[in-house]
Amino acid sequence: MAQVQVCVPDLGGIDEVEVIEIEVAVGDALQAEETLLVLESDKATMEVPVPSAGTVAEILVKVGDKVSTGSPVAMMEMESSSEAEASVEEPVVAEPETETETLAPVEKAPEAQVENASEGPVEIEVTVPDLGGIDQVEVIELCLKPGESLEAEESLVVLESDKATMEVPVAQTGKLVSYKVKVGDKVSQGDIVATMLVESAQASVAEQKQASPESVSAAKKSNTETTTAGQVSKPEASITIEVAVSGSVHAGPAVRKLAREMGVDLSKVPSSGPKNRILKEDLQGFVKQSLKQGPSAAVGVVGSSEDFSRYGAISEKPLNKIKQVTARNMAQSWSTIPQVTQFDEADISELEEYRKGQMQDQLPEGVRVSPLAFILKACTKALEKFPEFNSSLGPSGDSLILKEYLNIGIAVDTPEGLLVPVIKGADQKGIVELAVKSSELAKQARDKKLAMDAMSGGCFTISSLGGIGGTAFTPIVSAPQVAILGVSKAAYKPIWNGSSFEPRLMLPLSVSYDHRVIDGAQAAQFTRYLCQLLSDVRHLLL
Repeated sequence: MAQVQVCVPDLGGIDEVEVIEIEVAVGDALQAEETLLVLESDKATMEVPVPSAGTVAEILVKVGDKVSTGSPVAMMEMESSSEAEASVEEPVVAEPETETETLAPVEKAPEAQVENASEGPVEIEVTVPDLGGIDQVEVIELCLKPGESLEAEESLVVLESDKATMEVPVAQTGKLVSYKVKVGDKVSQGDIVATMLVESAQASVAEQKQASPESVSAAKKSNTETTTAGQVSKPEASITIEVAVSGSVHAGPAVRKLAREMGVDLSKVPSSGPKNRILKEDLQGFVKQSLKQGPSAAVGVVGSSEDFSRYGAISEKPLNKIKQVTARNMAQSWSTIPQVTQFDEADISELEEYRKGQMQDQLPEGVRVSPLAFILKACTKALEKFPEFNSSLGPSGDSLILKEYLNIGIAVDTPEGLLVPVIKGADQKGIVELAVKSSELAKQARDKKLAMDAMSGGCFTISSLGGIGGTAFTPIVSAPQVAILGVSKAAYKPIWNGSSFEPRLMLPLSVSYDHRVIDGAQAAQFTRYLCQLLSDVRHLLL
């Protein structure tokens, strides 16, 4: 037997990963493809197996060490002398087992490619960028025609998920050759959507930047093909779906996050992965089975099966994805959260006088501040004073998760349906900045240009119907949030000042809340405090 070195395989562009588990000990005899150790990045885990049968001679790392592509992790005594001779010239790079989803390594374009690039235009492929954790999106629009020229950052296609749309721009100036997708196709990160002609020097750089997504599809294809030697080619690296370790549960960071969002105790979820690891599919299957068995199985959007054509002519049109998702979410929230609504009115007479007079005179030309900006600022103050309203119920229902950040969603009515973009760090912004940011997000929502993560991370939501009308309504709490503010149209009312009635501009407020977390007294205090803040603009400056 001869000793050979086992090294970390290509990590697909990741600089460093952490050793989180060592599966063997010195002297252990291993079979080919048996796991040697487990690595973890910020987003995923991967197992590193041995390339062939042998005995562990030395472990070169320990749990907690940081390693990168090519780092030596162990010495092994291999059974085959021919393998040992080969390893003297070049370290053996382990090929990890596939657990769930395989990502190919980044194929870096050689420097010669840049230096020797021809001077003429070069055809490159445009791929789907990072989708922020979303598996698939639908192509809803092709922006150009083959042969048309486009500038850098100009949109090529428009994609849509269940909650938002995003445009895919090109990185550089060029000419569209052809589309590789059509409207209605489903695409994922790294999928090729089009080819275009660009200048050669730019093309080489672009091809280097796009190597990782292109190699993803190449690796997926190679997994099912055989090599010239007649053997099935093995993937270079295996990235598992993120999972979390909770107590004795075997997992690694994202399934835990998903489990928290779903309110699932991972210790109750049966595992099907290697070494009893809980996979994403295990969690989804457990939730589906629980819904079938539990009383909430009836929760859903159920329409009428009655034949209305018996009474006269009818027509039917499909609901778009946004409205379908909204319907499901609202039905789920309404049926699972015990909701109560607290009503009150804020006297905004002085606020409106200041907003339209002194304040407007001090603003730059073209900048306008709506009442919503003042309401947003008042909500940040109220959420700081009443932290229970900026919380979520824990997974088991016996704890409260208090958030130390303030992200406020604003409901926006669009032609496609209701969207709720989120103002991140609302408590760090002034009234004018809140006005500008809310206006920008509302415009992006109506123009279908919201980023994929623009509607995530909300702590509290404001639904304002003041521009339409009405005296009051009961907004539905959107889980995992515990409260939502409804704002109706302000109107002048005769208010007794102690000696006479005088006209005052009164703004109706409706606060719906999760009664499992917030009691009636808290809700009344929160709503009254909001009214006090809005009644005197000086309160918002404290």
